[in-house]
Amino acid sequence: MDNLSGMAVFAQVVEARSFTGAARRLGMSKAAVSKQVSRLEERLGARLLNRTTRKLSLTEVGAAFYERCARIVAEAEEAELAVTRLNETPRGTLRVDVPVNFGMQYLAPLLPPFMLANPELKVDISFNDRFVDLVDEGHDLAVRIGQLPDSSLIARKLAESGSVICAAPEYWDRHGRPSHPSELANHNCFAYSYLVTGNEWRLKGPEGEVAVRVSGSLTANNGDVLRQAAVAGLGVVATPIFMACDDLRDGRLEPVLRDYDPPNRGIHAVYPHNRHLSAKVRAFVDYLVEALDPAPWGDAC
Repeated sequence: MDNLSGMAVFAQVVEARSFTGAARRLGMSKAAVSKQVSRLEERLGARLLNRTTRKLSLTEVGAAFYERCARIVAEAEEAELAVTRLNETPRGTLRVDVPVNFGMQYLAPLLPPFMLANPELKVDISFNDRFVDLVDEGHDLAVRIGQLPDSSLIARKLAESGSVICAAPEYWDRHGRPSHPSELANHNCFAYSYLVTGNEWRLKGPEGEVAVRVSGSLTANNGDVLRQAAVAGLGVVATPIFMACDDLRDGRLEPVLRDYDPPNRGIHAVYPHNRHLSAKVRAFVDYLVEALDPAPWGDAC
């Protein structure tokens, strides 16, 4: 049991990236946490962590040991929870990070029914288009759209949205409708700050992936700003359908190059992999999966 306790403390140090952070999570003093890790290293006869005044890092042995002990600690926690899980009620505070426009348009209306069904639960929701560090910033889960670069997170798919290249019909009337992606280089194409490929738009066409470098007069870290500028006839935007559905349906935006659409964007709930899935997280993710199936923006756009 001493070994298991030391492993649990060690896992928390790794996940918090500091003795101070681990101590805060565990409700222990920093000295007690350090002592537990030192005792574990003595029992193992190996150094697990490189310690400096500014940085804490795993040794090669420590990295291998962490992968195993994190699983053991998680299994021990699961065993303890097994007898109460059937009666477990979502409670406490659920901290969620969601993209601004998707969150306001599609998730905000879903919150009241969820909270009414879970009266012992408080929700702390942040609207943010950047990818936050869930562990460092204290979030239980996040909703993310598009590519998921962080493989240390568990992801559950909630929905999927197609993407289109579009502009106002009057813009196309003035500047011409492109017949091939290469012609986009001659158009005023707006830039989304968080696009991982920068000012290079990658499209899926009959001949495979096509990449075109674009430029324009507007860059923003919020997709709705770009959408509104496109509706005003100022330029071209590459946007997920869920964001522009009403404009596409009502003719305020006109899609082009439908044989060369940007890749579909998966919409996922993500949460750290090395902790058991708490009742509050499980309840919220299950609720979103059901509420977003079928996708509320549908195929009519």
